[in-house]
Amino acid sequence: MTIRPIIGMGAVAATGSGVDELFESLCEGRSGRAELRGFDRSRFRAQHAYEVDNRPVAGEDVPGRATGLLLDAVGQAAADAGLGEDLSGIPVLVGTGLRELRSLELWWRDGSPFADSGLHFGPGLRERFNADVTHTFSNACSASLYALALGSDLLNQEGDDAPDTVIVAGVDVLTESMYGLLERVHPQPPDRVRPFDRNRTGVLMGDGAAAIVLRRTEQDAPQVHGRLRGVAVNCDAYHVTAPSPEGIAEAMRAAHRLAGVKPSDVDLVMLHGTGTLLNDEAEATALADVLGDCASGPLMTAVKSMTGHTSGASGLINLIVGVRALKEGRVPPTVGLEEPVEEAAPFRFVTGEAAGSRQLNVAQLNAFGFGGINAVAIVEGPR
Repeated sequence: MTIRPIIGMGAVAATGSGVDELFESLCEGRSGRAELRGFDRSRFRAQHAYEVDNRPVAGEDVPGRATGLLLDAVGQAAADAGLGEDLSGIPVLVGTGLRELRSLELWWRDGSPFADSGLHFGPGLRERFNADVTHTFSNACSASLYALALGSDLLNQEGDDAPDTVIVAGVDVLTESMYGLLERVHPQPPDRVRPFDRNRTGVLMGDGAAAIVLRRTEQDAPQVHGRLRGVAVNCDAYHVTAPSPEGIAEAMRAAHRLAGVKPSDVDLVMLHGTGTLLNDEAEATALADVLGDCASGPLMTAVKSMTGHTSGASGLINLIVGVRALKEGRVPPTVGLEEPVEEAAPFRFVTGEAAGSRQLNVAQLNAFGFGGINAVAIVEGPR
């Protein structure tokens, strides 16, 4: 087990820009849900999403929004860590589901300016931050925690060229193609995200970006927000879209082993909680199996009920919110959860208002993607 300090954080989502605003909004139970802004609502059964309201004109989308949100989050995290605007020599690892697919859609349909180099985020990071070591990973909804695992591995390297600092980020924005695909697979058009509720109707997407700065040691760190104890990834390849409880459970157990924790050590679980008709039961089944007799111990919440499903950014948003919850002893609620599914019966969900507890030391963060791409991270508070 190698513990890595988290020395900088940044985030933007429909519920707020900046870690402070995002966390306070979530603790207040404020949702980013609104009527679709970026494209023609008449083409879809579903009418709502969780978008960052930064378009110049409502209903008129613009290219480059994913890159813009990413640069915002990375800039916040770098400033928080005291790195400034020059990130040369610092690896920047970006997890995403769809990269700049929305820009490609606008180019194809409307002829908006777009170059194929803009599909990944290296050019934007180089232009803004002089970042010369960048990597983009497209790994569905667990992408940012996969990037976190790779970033942690980089800090384990030895030698004169081994980095002592890495930036890990995640980003995604709404695209018409994915929005239409997801609303059509549900019997009823979803109108909001209600994770683990018996009466949920499906998932709605959200815009979001998040970034953290990891350091090899705490020496010269301006502050320590929390510590990464371990992150485990696997790909069970069970099904294209249907999740495997067994594969998810194995990722959780592997994360516990790497982090050196037992189920009884986990005080908080930041659930993946997509509100889809298969994922919630699979996650609950796996979690109950792994926690066993301790299933009723940790507080649990699913912030996608307020941010929507931010895809590649969702794992790191969970991490940032989880780290802040450990620090402050407050846990945001799961909005809209009224009748939990049977598989989640043992769990202690936070609903209604934010829960307060000063006995929060260890958090588990879940992220699972299409094709059985599972990732689970374990963090501890700043002490």
